[in-house]
Order: sequence, then C-alpha cells, then structure tokens
Amino acid sequence: MPVTIARCGNIFGGGDLNWSRIVPGTIRSLLAGKSPVLRSDGGHIRDYIYVRDVVDAYVRLGEATLGRPELAGEAFNFSPESECTVLELVAAVGAAMNLRAVPKILNTSTMEIQTQTLDATKARVLLNWTASWSLAEALAETVRWYREHLPATTAKALA
Repeated sequence: MPVTIARCGNIFGGGDLNWSRIVPGTIRSLLAGKSPVLRSDGGHIRDYIYVRDVVDAYVRLGEATLGRPELAGEAFNFSPESECTVLELVAAVGAAMNLRAVPKILNTSTMEIQTQTLDATKARVLLNWTASWSLAEALAETVRWYREHLPATTAKALA
C-alpha cells in the first residue's frame, strides 16, 4: 500500500470545542463579552489553515498517491503560506465578528517556538494544490458556525 505523509499548520474551523486553542477560545471569549486570553506575548508567528482546505489537501494527496506510485513515501506540507502573529490573528477574529478584540496578555508560555510556518511549494508543484480560503474568508465562516452553534448565553456559561 502506498503511503504519503501530510503535515499541516494550525488547523481551525467550526466544530472545534478545544477552548485552549486560539481561534475557538477567542471566539468564545468575544461571544461572552470577555477579552481573549493569550498565554504568550502575542508575537509568536504561525500559519493558520482552514479545515476545508485541509480536507481538500487530504483528498488531493490520497488521489495522487493512488495514481502516482512515485509519490509513495513522500511528505507534503499544506499551508496557505500566509503567516501572522497571534495578536494579528486575534484582531482578525475580532474583525470577522465586527468587534474590537483586546486580549489579556499573560505572557506565561515558555519553551514555545517563536516562528513556526510551513512551505507548501512541494504540494503546489507536485499536487497542484493551494489553499482556497483566505484567512478573512475562513474566519468569517468559522465565526458563523460558532454563532449558530454557540449562542452568547452558552458562551457566557462556558467562560
């Protein structure tokens, strides 16, 4: 059986109820009328990839692996290649919610990599894959999901 490896950046999208992650945690805090809490100083750089782009990447990789045996054993990075700081991400979530997001910065995280991003050139060249969703579009869809499934009253009770 041919096997390939998929590596993704920080995946986000509706349905993620792990409130310690930056996107769902920020949305829940803002829905509850509270400030998002950042464990870091907010300057760490990451790339964030929408779950629908990840699904597309996995399907593209699976289909290519079956049809092209030379890909067996290869590893592919999937990323929109649009890095941003945690503070920029929190601001983008706030913009998607039409709210000003002023985070509470704890700056207590230690041993965290300052910059962590992926180069998706190999996926682009060998699989003809690129992320379809911009950060703003993906956050708007994600916020819509949380607003439908996590009303403000529930967010307040969970916060």
